[in-house]
Amino acid sequence: MSQFIQLTQQDPQLVREELLAGLLAASAQTSPKYLYDALGSKLFEAICELPEYYPTRTEAQIFASHADEIAAVAGTGATLIDLGAGNCAKAASLFPALQPSHYVPIDISVQFLRDAVSRLQSQFPRIAMTGIGMDFSSRLDLPTAVPRHNRLFFYPGSSIGNFTPQEALAFLARVHTACIHEGNADGGILISIDLVKDAAILDAAYDDALGVTASFNLNLLQHLNHLLQADFDLRAWRHRGFFNARQSRIEMHLEALSPQTVRWPGGVRRFEEGERIHTENSYKYTQQDFIDLLTQAGFVDVTVWSDPQQWFMVCHARAVQPN
Repeated sequence: MSQFIQLTQQDPQLVREELLAGLLAASAQTSPKYLYDALGSKLFEAICELPEYYPTRTEAQIFASHADEIAAVAGTGATLIDLGAGNCAKAASLFPALQPSHYVPIDISVQFLRDAVSRLQSQFPRIAMTGIGMDFSSRLDLPTAVPRHNRLFFYPGSSIGNFTPQEALAFLARVHTACIHEGNADGGILISIDLVKDAAILDAAYDDALGVTASFNLNLLQHLNHLLQADFDLRAWRHRGFFNARQSRIEMHLEALSPQTVRWPGGVRRFEEGERIHTENSYKYTQQDFIDLLTQAGFVDVTVWSDPQQWFMVCHARAVQPN
């Protein structure tokens, strides 16, 4: 039996204000959440199939090789809360091992999530499912339909890298708080992290030969046209994705191919040739640096699983009640 709860109701005016503040900044930028409209979500699914995009297959190998160990550490029968669930496939691959009593997928792409939950419920009819449409990046207030005890937060795909390290710490602290039940901490987190590696591997993963990542990034402009009634010409921009070693992060930008003026009702911005819109970051960590973040956020007993090349890691950590 499944239900769907939509907590995030997009206020068109607030969305407009947020987007325009970014586009009109001295260095234009947008939040990566706007990459994930319905088409963007499907394009990201395609990215995950690319040979250059190692995170998905490496993570899948870790889950397949260590599922029983993960279940032994994380426990079974939990309320599995899937942050940024997308098509729910990653969580579903762990159902046989984790045997969740309740599955709670959360995603900002509401219709995409509705369809995924509907398909998944037919495959696993004995697992209660509560799909939630919300933006969890700044708040994590879950409805009463989600059990308070024995929560296992699942954050795969190394999506934590979209936050700055300071934002990641604040996010992990919110997850920790959400694990506290009646004064006791009885939950935990199962999270994937992309590790620092050779820049050439990272660059290829975010600028693939087929141009799927470029399409994913350029689709943002189509989404902006819809949300702002703007007139971005997708043909006048190109995708740029590269590793910034100093910041230890992948950066994605859209770069103007020529001087142009973009208009929307009540506003305008001039972009010069070569000027960029910064659309996403993906921070890469060393193993110890991320364990330190978890510890600062209040988690203990960190267990790590990795691939033979040490490109990627999955870790579980237990929440404890703060003193």
